[in-house]
Amino acid sequence: MTPNQPRKTLPALAGAGARTLALALAGASAAVALPGCAPLLIGGAMVGGTMMALDRRTSGTQVEDQAIELKSLARVRELGIGGHVNVTSYNRLALITGEVSRDADRQAVEQVVSRIDAVRSVVNELAVMDTSSAGARANDGILSGKVKASFVDAKDLQAPAAKVVTERGIVYLMGRVTEREANRFADVARSVPGVQKVVKVFELITEADLANLQPGGTN
Repeated sequence: MTPNQPRKTLPALAGAGARTLALALAGASAAVALPGCAPLLIGGAMVGGTMMALDRRTSGTQVEDQAIELKSLARVRELGIGGHVNVTSYNRLALITGEVSRDADRQAVEQVVSRIDAVRSVVNELAVMDTSSAGARANDGILSGKVKASFVDAKDLQAPAAKVVTERGIVYLMGRVTEREANRFADVARSVPGVQKVVKVFELITEADLANLQPGGTN
């Protein structure tokens, strides 16, 4: 099941600011190794203080998203498959990324994630291929940090509005944004050296909705 918002894959180029390393360390996904023919890794985002306040989700939804990610870790572990799987939830939309060895495993992961309470939609971007190396995943974490830094450096963007997930140089962007913001976030991410593609997994809102989300708005 896929959400009703645009998803694009686009190539990339250009640089990011001095905050890159700090953001790379802060933005790296949590990973857990599981037994099997190959280690299974599942990443999720932590919810915390200042970022929670700047997030466009309610605090309750942010906690719910974290619960979805933790439940996904447990459910996928129960499948006993090898590979590298990340589940990232934003506003109860679950993005599945990584690599598994068989299409049957890809479908099984989607099924167990879609059955988790509160998940309203699933975007399955799992690739059927050899598992990425630890070094490649470390590079992806650094690349995510560079993309986040570029959002901070772009003064016309509210950087916390976009969640960044990177796999094999492919940058996935999540969040509640207007079409104008979605295009701008994608353009900035595309300009970062090392980015192979940009995939928009945004939930689009209107400019009026955005105004209500700002300080002094009604939401």
